[in-house]
Amino acid sequence: MGYMRFLALGAGVMDFLTGLGLVFFPSLTLRLMMVPVPEDPSLIFVRFVGVFVGAVGAIYLVAWFRRDPADLVAVFRLTLPFRFGAGTFCAVSVAIGDLAPMWLSVSATDLGLVIVQVVLVRRLNEAGG
Repeated sequence: MGYMRFLALGAGVMDFLTGLGLVFFPSLTLRLMMVPVPEDPSLIFVRFVGVFVGAVGAIYLVAWFRRDPADLVAVFRLTLPFRFGAGTFCAVSVAIGDLAPMWLSVSATDLGLVIVQVVLVRRLNEAGG
């Protein structure tokens, strides 16, 4: 169960800080992600997305602080559609030319976490936990 807590802490901190960055420092955060920064009027939408990214991170962190294995499993299941959706959206958007190739780092992170979370939850279920 320790590895699940470690993953929840890592994913939570990553998303929570990224979300805060997108809300309060969107241009800087996007530059740190090495993706193109949109024009100023569009940054409000980046901030809006940042709220959701930060909220997903907060969900992981709440489960990590509570230390209840059932909470970790619930968070891993709950975040799957969000991560799958974000990862797939970015990948398709890069493929059709709507987003710069560096956005594939978001796809790799989100879809990678989907795979890891599914494997961990299945192993826990098989172990009877």
